[in-house]
Parts: sequence; C-alpha cells; structure tokens
Amino acid sequence: MFKNILKNTDFILIIVVVALFVIGVFGIYSAGYGDTDASNTEYQKQIIWFGVACVIAIFLWAIDTSMFEFFGYALYGVSLVLLIVVLAMPSIYGASSWFSIGPFLYQPSELMKIGYILCAAKAMTMYLENKESPQPDKRKSIVLLVVIAALFIVPLLLIILQPDFGTALVYIMITAFMIFKMGIKYRYIIAGLLLAVMLLPIAYNFLPTHAKTRIDVFLNPELDPLGDGYNAIQSKIAVGAGMFLGTGLLQGSQTQYDYLPVQSSDFIFSVISEEMGFVVSALVVILYLIMLLRVLRAASEAKDVYTSFVAIGIAGMFSFHFIENIGMTIGLLPITGVPLPFVSYGGSNLLTSGVAIGIILNISARKSQNVFFD
Repeated sequence: MFKNILKNTDFILIIVVVALFVIGVFGIYSAGYGDTDASNTEYQKQIIWFGVACVIAIFLWAIDTSMFEFFGYALYGVSLVLLIVVLAMPSIYGASSWFSIGPFLYQPSELMKIGYILCAAKAMTMYLENKESPQPDKRKSIVLLVVIAALFIVPLLLIILQPDFGTALVYIMITAFMIFKMGIKYRYIIAGLLLAVMLLPIAYNFLPTHAKTRIDVFLNPELDPLGDGYNAIQSKIAVGAGMFLGTGLLQGSQTQYDYLPVQSSDFIFSVISEEMGFVVSALVVILYLIMLLRVLRAASEAKDVYTSFVAIGIAGMFSFHFIENIGMTIGLLPITGVPLPFVSYGGSNLLTSGVAIGIILNISARKSQNVFFD
C-alpha cells in the first residue's frame, strides 16, 4: 500500500515548490546583502523555516485524511484565541498582527487560513450531503449556513481590526472558491459582482484614511511620489530595469541601494525581476501556474467531497497571494502586505504554505487508507 501512495505522490508539485524556494532564497540573500543589521541573516532563517515546513508537510502527507477534521478544529480554535490576543500587541508595520518571539515574528492569521479551510470544508460538505439527501432537513441547512458564515466572519473581523486588509482579502478569495465549489448558480455570482461594483463608491467613503490613500495612489502614484506612491514607483523601476536577463545578482541598483521597500518579503518579485531579469521572473509565474494546476487537479481527483473542498480552498489561498503580490509589484493592483508563497521572506507564511502543500500531497496521493496509521 505504501508503494501505491508513493507512486501517486505529486512529485511535480514538490519540484515546483523547491524551485520557487531556491529562487526566493537567492532573492532574499541579495535583498539583505551588505546590510549591517539582522536583516542580512534573513536567508538563513528562511532555510530553517523551510526545513521545519518540510517536516510538517511530510507528516501531513503521511497521516490519514480523517485526521484533517480534528487538526482543523484545533488549529481554528487556537488561532482564534491568538487573533484576539494579538490585538493587544505593539503595532509593527502599522498593524497589530504579529507576536514577537525572540528574533522571529509569528502572524496567527496565517495558520488560521488552514484552520478555516479545514473547518469550512467540513461544514460545506455536511450542507451538500443534507441538501442532496432524499429528505433534506431545511432547518439543518439553515444552521449549517449560519455556521459557515460564522466561521468566515469572526476571523475576518478580527483581522480587519488589526488592521490587515490584505490578509482579509485572502479569506474572501478562499471563501469565493469554496462557495463556487458548492454549486452556486451563475446568476447569483453575476448579481453579487454587480452589487459589489455598485457598492464600491459607498464602501470607499467608510474606509480609513490610509486605505483611501492607497487606492488613490494606486490609481495615480504620482500624487505622492515621495510618500505613499514611492513604493509603487520604485517597484516598477526595478522590474523594468531588469529587462530580459537582469542586472545580475547583487548588481541591482534599486535593490542594493535600498530604494525598494520591504524588499525581502513584499517586493521580492521586484528584486528577482531586477537582478535575474524577465527570464527568471517569467519562470516564477510559470511555476506558480503549474502549482495552481496541480492543486486544482488534486481537487478534481479527490476521493471525497470534503477533501475536494479543502483542495479548492487552498487553491483560492495560493491564487490570491500569487495574483496580488505580483500584480502590486508591476502596478496592476493596490499595494498590500501579501507575501509571495515560498519566495517571500517570512516564517509564518512559509509554514502555512508548507502545511497547505502537505495536505495537497496527501489528497493527491491517497487512494486508500494510510499504511502508517493502520
């Protein structure tokens, strides 16, 4: 049985993840090169975090999928408590989102993504089973819909209170993917999109000042080229300067002279584009597309509805990170603090991404019960 599990393991996905990590480490090393403070050790910390993430991923690949439910409840509960406590923490980068643990920072909203996906997948599975049963229980359906809404709204509000609107948008994308999987009718999707577009001008008036400024500067960075528009302008300069083959590792002026803000995490794609050029930055995009296709493939071939929902939720998570991070670095989307999975520096996101990949490897490989826990 172990041979069958090993045979069905998605080694293409593993290769893609390792390739993204290696490119990211080179980018992080270059971003911190020459710094005199602790940031020049970020690439070493990233390697340590990746090692931990690999161990967790292997464990999650090895266990039976029946353990995902317990794992999801535990992770959701613990993360929910941490999301409440973190609001009392000192602000870092303008948000109370992190716990400072020695030289490391931990962001509870990251692993909450996995807890939310696992719990919401269970509730959605129960809803579909009840709906498709010979005698559906309408009361049970309503209760389950309320549970699904609560699972989503509670962490979302806590994250908005930090405030961390970028991460909040990740949860919205995850939920959108999973609701689509539930079989919602297209007319409701179209109606929802139209309603959202109509409400945007109204919602804009209720946004905090810094959020409004980000939107204004996104539409026209030249409104404040030395302030809020600085990040977008410098990022686009870096991406354009790399041209086809790049300026060379450790040779990018935008990177080495620290014109790029938060360059090892938020703007790591700009670093890669400048110093490694279009060739490597295009390779990163291709690798992400392959990764998303492998995750969607796992969802389509999952052995049951629950694991299919889980895989779809993870696809939504990775999709938003990929689209938003790269989109903001080239000026197509507003700037948020959303990292690029496996490439950006950051232990919290790297662990979350590793957990997600371990779950996907389990789903794609598991055709029968796991031999390790029989």
